[in-house]
Order: sequence, then structure tokens, then C-alpha cells
Amino acid sequence: MTIGTRLFTWLRGKPVGTDAHGNRYYQGSIRQGRERRWVLYNGQAEASKVPPEWHAWLHYTVDAPLTNVGPKPWQKAHLPNLTGTPNHYLPAGHEDRGGQRAQSTGDYEAWRPSNP
Repeated sequence: MTIGTRLFTWLRGKPVGTDAHGNRYYQGSIRQGRERRWVLYNGQAEASKVPPEWHAWLHYTVDAPLTNVGPKPWQKAHLPNLTGTPNHYLPAGHEDRGGQRAQSTGDYEAWRPSNP
């Protein structure tokens, strides 16, 4: 968040609510025929920390945030974006994981160019 965002929020923002991560959601001045909506992140600005119910509200999919909807039993807890950290994802066969892959099943035949 920049000082400009904080100042704009202080002057024109109307608080709408908060989520489980502590992010605060606001709406304010009309722009392009509809009221602007934005989020002030709690801590580091990480867009993946916006829950689906607030994402729908931010993108004008719904008129009011779906805050009365709890998490579904099949939903996993939030995992931050780990790209660029020591815990980033490495697929099997990656050089940093030893570079070894499982052998192919034998149903694959490599393409070879034919000589005319």
C-alpha cells in the first residue's frame, strides 16, 4: 500500500468489512458508472490472500460480499504464493531435485524424421 492509497482510503473510502486474514475492504467514489472497490492488505500485499467471497465482491460479480457463507468442507486452508522462496514447487525430474524421472511405460515412441 502506498501513502496515496492510504490517503485516498482515509478521505473517500467507506469500510465494507474484513476477512479472516485481516484484510480490510472499502468502497468509494464513483468511477465509470459504478463505485470503486479495493482492499488494504494486512501485512504484505498478496492477492492470493483474498478469499473467494471477497474476490467476487471486488470484481462486481455480486453486489454484497458473501460474508455469511462459511468455508466448504472440501476447501483447503490458504497457502501463500511460494514462488521465489526456498519452499517453491519443484516437479519430479527437476535438476534441484536430483534430475531423475520415472522411466516411461514403453508406450511412447520418439519421433524421428524420415529421409526422403
